Amino acid sequence: MATTMTPPTGERSALASLLNDYSLEMTAKDVDKLREAANVIPKGTHVSVTFLPGEDFSARVNAAKAVKELGFLPVPHISARRVKSAAELEQILEAARDQIQTDHCFVVAGDPPRPEGPYEDALAIIKSGLLPKYGIRNVGISGYPEGHPDISREKLDQALLDKQAELKAQGLDFSIMTQFGFDADPVFAWLEKIRAQGVHAPARIGVAGPASVKTLLRFAARCGVGASAKVMSKYGTSILNLLNTAGPDPIIKEMAAGLDPAKHGEVMLHFYPFGGLAKTAQWVADFKRSQGL
Repeated sequence: MATTMTPPTGERSALASLLNDYSLEMTAKDVDKLREAANVIPKGTHVSVTFLPGEDFSARVNAAKAVKELGFLPVPHISARRVKSAAELEQILEAARDQIQTDHCFVVAGDPPRPEGPYEDALAIIKSGLLPKYGIRNVGISGYPEGHPDISREKLDQALLDKQAELKAQGLDFSIMTQFGFDADPVFAWLEKIRAQGVHAPARIGVAGPASVKTLLRFAARCGVGASAKVMSKYGTSILNLLNTAGPDPIIKEMAAGLDPAKHGEVMLHFYPFGGLAKTAQWVADFKRSQGL
């Protein structure tokens, strides 16, 4: 539970900017948890439905439909390297248009080291020209403030610029959703860099919802986030009490204190609910209340 303490006016304004249009992530298995949390999540909230291996296509579609039915905005994920053919991509997009009734999607390369079909990366999906054909108008793409374990910084920078150019050429809006982290400084440095390079799309900065420190470390290691020391220092814990629950209060307050729209552009938060979707949604509601938002 977040501690009640009203922040200074400037910081409170920044907190409102970060949290008033936050987004959440879920899997096809989280529908019941989303229903459980629906009363504390603002209507219209963007809810990403991940593309996980082993989850049935129809289950992902049904999850996204539930997001819509509960009054939120579903953002189905498309994992480029897992799409086996152009026909399968069209099937996914047709479901987004006709069953989910959304004009948003999030496109990512995905985990497989080699593509299972014709799409090497997110840019290949975008270049297919199929997104607008099926009514997609807003595309989410990935951002990596702390880098990627398998991709150089130069390639990441160029990929962001290439995707922006192609999306603009197709008349599509886009936003950037980042990996999660525990330190505001790399986020600010990355935001300043991409803004200087001419990328001015809204950025949804990933933060981990409340979870045990052990869980956070496991996900951090898997995602390549340089986090171990940060987790230990930020959350005042040690290797002896890894089961302690940690919330994202420290990084959110750091971001609010340092956020400058003139340098960093439009910035919101995206929550990865590693400790559970309902628990994360309730934490956000409690935190906003405690900060007078």
